[in-house]
Amino acid sequence: MKIRSILIVAALLMAGTLSAQNFSLEECVEIALQNNRTIKQQELNKAQREIAYSQARSDLLPNLNASAGQSFVFGRSIGLDNVYQNTNSSQTSFGVNASVTIFDGLRMKYNIDARRAELSAANADLEKFRDDIEMSVTTAFLQVLLQKELLRIADEQIELTEVNIRQRGELISSGKMAKGEIYELEAQHAREIQNKVQAESNLKLALLDLAQIMELDDFSTFDVISMEVPDEIDNSSIMFSTEQVWQSAIMVRPEVAAAQYRLEGNEKAVKIARSQLYPTLSFGANMGTGYYNMGGRSNDSFSSQIRNNISNSLGFSLQIPIFNKFQTRNNIRTAQIAVMSSQIESDNVKIELRKRIEQAYQNAVGAESKWQAARKSEISGEEAYRFAQEKFDNGRANAYELYQAKNNLTQILSDVAQAKFEYAFRLKILELLRN
Repeated sequence: MKIRSILIVAALLMAGTLSAQNFSLEECVEIALQNNRTIKQQELNKAQREIAYSQARSDLLPNLNASAGQSFVFGRSIGLDNVYQNTNSSQTSFGVNASVTIFDGLRMKYNIDARRAELSAANADLEKFRDDIEMSVTTAFLQVLLQKELLRIADEQIELTEVNIRQRGELISSGKMAKGEIYELEAQHAREIQNKVQAESNLKLALLDLAQIMELDDFSTFDVISMEVPDEIDNSSIMFSTEQVWQSAIMVRPEVAAAQYRLEGNEKAVKIARSQLYPTLSFGANMGTGYYNMGGRSNDSFSSQIRNNISNSLGFSLQIPIFNKFQTRNNIRTAQIAVMSSQIESDNVKIELRKRIEQAYQNAVGAESKWQAARKSEISGEEAYRFAQEKFDNGRANAYELYQAKNNLTQILSDVAQAKFEYAFRLKILELLRN
């Protein structure tokens, strides 16, 4: 799956060099995950934890060492006969030794458990960072869609005004209407052009924000593929109570799991520290030989000395801790304090998660109500504008009255669009917390 994602991102980036880059929400999320430096750093941290866990397991294996030495002795010395003599000798040695820990107070076992917990915490942290990136991208993506919607509304209003200007221009040309009737429409058209320019600027800024979150090097041609945001209210995600969301979240949220794994790791650290109170029993085996050659004397052959000088040894080693200047006691107390700190951290994570769920739920309910109210206002605003347009067409309303109704409708349509996308965003947050 990871390889597939990398290939997708690479293909998209290569295609982007040839044409405009139009990305879906899923593609934006994938690219952001691939480019994000925090994610990369967390992946490196995970790799370190994997190495530490692997090493902890490898500590169960025996140690095996081989040694070889060569020494030369030369110079003058005085013998028992009070005569100086030259010394010239050499010695060659070979050896193999092995050792294995039989009992160490279960220190190695607890160390494996601790490193496994740290690795699991690193995995959970990585998942949490991925969730945060996904939420940031989704937020920015929906903001882009909102600005596109507002730009579309601005274009529609300009088109309606231009239709009215053309119609009034024909009436003025035929002498059926005074020229002054068109001035207010032209002023209205100029204001709507300004609104469109502002909407275009807001869209560019939204695209820039999304591209920066994705950490794109080149976003000059960056754009997104519009996704369907339902026009009908789907409240299936808020039919669950906050308690149901909480019970689901506490089982699946990575930040909760990460805090719990850190607590478990520190609990194992206490056991590691206490294991120092127990004796350590190890078994060792050695095999070695040497070759000695003294100049000026008859010596056995190399093979003969090697064969005859082989020595073997087997033995157990027992180390009993008696006093180490209270280091073990202090290590235990330090580890116990770390456990208490981890417990507080775990409780805080759960409390913060509960707050987020409560806020997300209330925000979703509020967004739903806001959208419903906005849609009702949309119906009223459209009817008011239609009525004002009819009066204007029949000469019973001036351009300013039409502009007021049209401007009110534009604001209502903008409110509806904002309410719709806010509701979609709030549901996304609630869904992420629940899953």
